[in-house]
Amino acid sequence: MNAIKKYFDKIRPNFEEGGKLHALRSVYEGFESFLFVPNATSTSGASIHDSIDSKRIMSFVVIALIPALLFGMYNVGYQNYLAAGKLATASFWSIFGFGFLAVLPKILVSYIVGLGIEFAWAQWKGEEIQEGYLVSGIIIPLIIPVTTPLWILALACAFAVIFCKEIFGGTGMNIFNVAVGARMFLFFSYPSKMTGDAVWVASHSIFGLGNTLPDTFTTATPLAHVAQGTPLDASVCDMVTGFIPGCIGETSVIAIAIGAVILLWTGIASWKTMLSVFVGGSVMGAIFHATGASSIEWWEQLILGGFCFGSVFMATDPVTSARTETGKWIYGFIVGAMAIIVRVKNQGYPEGMMLAIFFGNMIAPLIDYCVVECNISKRAKRSKVSE
Repeated sequence: MNAIKKYFDKIRPNFEEGGKLHALRSVYEGFESFLFVPNATSTSGASIHDSIDSKRIMSFVVIALIPALLFGMYNVGYQNYLAAGKLATASFWSIFGFGFLAVLPKILVSYIVGLGIEFAWAQWKGEEIQEGYLVSGIIIPLIIPVTTPLWILALACAFAVIFCKEIFGGTGMNIFNVAVGARMFLFFSYPSKMTGDAVWVASHSIFGLGNTLPDTFTTATPLAHVAQGTPLDASVCDMVTGFIPGCIGETSVIAIAIGAVILLWTGIASWKTMLSVFVGGSVMGAIFHATGASSIEWWEQLILGGFCFGSVFMATDPVTSARTETGKWIYGFIVGAMAIIVRVKNQGYPEGMMLAIFFGNMIAPLIDYCVVECNISKRAKRSKVSE
């Protein structure tokens, strides 16, 4: 790393004012600050110095997402070989290799398009490159079906970065979670590519790995079975481990739980928000099951679809979720309850987590405002009593 640091110090004059590459100063600063702690310090005013900055926080979130990513790659291959009836003869590496080759292009497209827009935007405005897309760039490929065309994914990434982030002022100023914005764009613009029974299993071999399936092959997710009123075709073990059809990174509760432990241990995610989402989902799931509106138990609602993934990695986004301590409880409960309401009451939309987070982002500022005003009112009343 010392050699890399010396190289960056050597080429820095080229990117400073008057240098021949001054126009690319934002790009240089973006790469340098990602690899190293910035040398710049405050020259006036009071500052709080910490050993970790926002880029390091984003890096920890990416690390927390790796278990879900790796399992998602394996499950993509697993579902392909299972559908072809060749799972018994397939090796671990052939299954994982197929999934790796199927998922990798989506990750590359997400980062190339998203970061490309961020780099261009920063250069246009003469500002430093922001780090928020480090996380969004890996979450977006994880919350889509493996068969999503790359050109549609590119459109979704561009839409999310521009209209859910940059027009609000960039990282820290956006109202809506960028990954949720991409998912919403995909669902409402190209619903046939995001739902149904034909989008969950990769159907073509890649570089000799995997199997080419018939064009008529279809398979439904467990939530789709529930929406259609048919019995679940997966065991509880499969639903927890993740060997079921679904979006790339959303199926394994165990992999997501590992990520949750990392986020909570590092203090990056709020345990209040995370817990309250599960409480809200549990309460609403129990109510619907008790009244006969839902055929599955409340705990099954929590381990199916994108509920766990959304609760751990997206509802806890510190920028778009509630920021007051009381507000975190309210926000999380609303998101969890709304996700189950959408699932049960809208048969055409069996997965409700992303829509719930979208509406939760929308009302998060109002929740914080009400909490703050309530606290001010209580303090004012105590002040009058003490006088």
